[in-house]
Order: sequence, then structure tokens, then C-alpha cells
Amino acid sequence: MTSAKRAHIVGLGLIGASLALALRDSGWSVTGDDRRRELLDQALSSDVISGDVAPGDVDLVAIATPAGVVAEVANDFLARSDNDAVIVTDVASVKGAIVRDVTDSRFLGGHPMAGSELRGLSGARADLFQGSTWVLTPTDTTRADVYTRLHGYYREIGANVVAVSPADHDRLVALASHVPHLLAGALMNQAADAARQDAVLLQLAAGGFRDMTRIAAGDPAIWPDILFENHEAVSSALVALEERLAMLRRALESRDRPALEDSLTSAAVARRQLPGRALDSDQMAYLRIMVADRPGSLASVTVTASEMLVNIYDIEIAHAIEGTKGTLLLAVDEQQAQRFMEALRALDFGVVRET
Repeated sequence: MTSAKRAHIVGLGLIGASLALALRDSGWSVTGDDRRRELLDQALSSDVISGDVAPGDVDLVAIATPAGVVAEVANDFLARSDNDAVIVTDVASVKGAIVRDVTDSRFLGGHPMAGSELRGLSGARADLFQGSTWVLTPTDTTRADVYTRLHGYYREIGANVVAVSPADHDRLVALASHVPHLLAGALMNQAADAARQDAVLLQLAAGGFRDMTRIAAGDPAIWPDILFENHEAVSSALVALEERLAMLRRALESRDRPALEDSLTSAAVARRQLPGRALDSDQMAYLRIMVADRPGSLASVTVTASEMLVNIYDIEIAHAIEGTKGTLLLAVDEQQAQRFMEALRALDFGVVRET
């Protein structure tokens, strides 16, 4: 009988505790640690974790601390561990500095695009990552077995895994996550200020307003470090947004109906095109990709998939990537398979489709 896989979670707030619960419910043995003793005791007493010491043969260490200390925690663990099979990852929403500072090949940066307006361990849910996007940031030094195993672990708990470079992650997440949080806070503050004069305003806050400001209820303590770490990308996105808002204000003041309709129409079309289609196994294509043993080969395949919005539903090493060549087996959307194959062949990868 195969023994349960073992995970250790460092940091037992909302994301760390939710990951512990998700892995536990998938049959993992989960330990954890947190610098806050009362939180650690609560996690132990509520069976979120089974112990507070990582076993020597741990399979996965996930660091869910504030972004500013992730590299220190990762490097400390890796320096003390002689377990070559362990995977160390993190959940921070900024990746560039962390990936630059942790160079051990057992480390692979990650970021779940999931959260809640609830805070801490008390808000943790085992299903938090079901259907969410989990970003991995492979580099030229990422080991293929580390990527494929971590991809499988997160697919196991219901996440859709995508790969982007650390730099692209920080640039894109500024617009997809960091700026929306600032905007939700700004809109909520604007409404709260106005409500001091007109208290009925908050009673008029219907579904749209509540949807747009929901994330403003999240834990404010974690956000300054995130925003400072990614300040260049966030500032750039804010400048672009300020220009768009100025254009809308000019259109409104000049009663430019076509400009307003064009803006609202393009936004509606883009919103409907957000990914969200679930697939059955018979809607997938299985691709066998010959991968040369050179730096960046795995990252090139996975990042190409993400750039083309091709979701990799499963990935495994069919033959060990050692020596001159290895083989990856990928399951992707049937409707996207041909286009993806052509893109990989243009990058000189050998690709065949399994029948």
C-alpha cells in the first residue's frame, strides 16, 4: 500500500490553512508551522495540521508567509535539507525578487489566484482552490520532475495550473489582482465618505457595487508589502488606467455617445470571453513532446501554453529528461491542440498526437 504524500505548510493564514485542508482532504499527511504560537495551537487543535515539524522525507513544503520573508524561509529550509526529492514552493503574489533570490533547483515559485474576504485560519476552506488558476513560474533552471509533480499536486486539489515567467507574472498580476484591490478600496472609501453626508447611499449599494468592492474587505495588513514589492508594475498599470478614466470623463463631458458605447461594448465582450470552460476526458487531446536537455526547454513549453491560453490539464514525464532528449506527455483542450502543436513545432519541438 502506498503511503500518503507528506506536506509541510509554513504560515497558517487563509491561504496556507486552506492549502493544508485541501491537501488533507486529498489524502495527504500535513504538518505546519507559524510564528504566531496561538495560530499554530489553533491549527493543531482543529486538525488542520497533524504536527508542527516537517518530516525528513517531506514531499512538499509550501511557504505561505508574507512575500518579504519567503526567500529567507525557503533558503533556510533548503540549506538544512538533504532531501533531493522535496519540492519547495510559495504562494506569494509577487515572484520576481523571490525567484531571483532562491536559486536551488528544488524551488519553484507559485501563486494561487484565489482568496476570500474572510481572514486567517478561521476563514480557511478546503475547496478554496477548486476551479481557480494557480500560476507557476518556471525558469531555465527548473527541474522537469519538480514542475510536473507540483503541477499534478495542484491539479489534484482542483486548480487549473498555468506557467508564466516571473517577470511576466508580476506585470500581469499587477493588472489582474493588485490594481483591482486598490480600486476596490478607493471606491469603497469614496462611497463611505459620501455616506457621511447621505447615509442612505450605502442602502443603495446593489449587487454590482458589492461585487466590485468585495475584495476591499480582505486583510489590509498583507497588502503594503505586496504593493511595494511590485510597485513598478502597479504604478504603470495605474497610469494606464488613469488615462482610460480621463478618456471616459472627456467622452461624458462632450456627450460622445459612440465613445461610451464602444468602451462599454468592448468591455462586455472581453468579460464574456474570460476562461471558464470545464472539460471531460473525451474533450482532451494527448500530446507527446520531445524535449531536448537544454536550459529552459520545459519553461518554453509551459509558458507557450499559457501565452496561447492553452490549459494543460495533466503533465507527466514519459521518459526521464536526461542526456540528450526526454519526453513530456500533456493533456490539453481538443479544440486548442492543433494550434498548440503548430506553435511548438515552430519552436523546434517534436510533437506527436496520441490516438
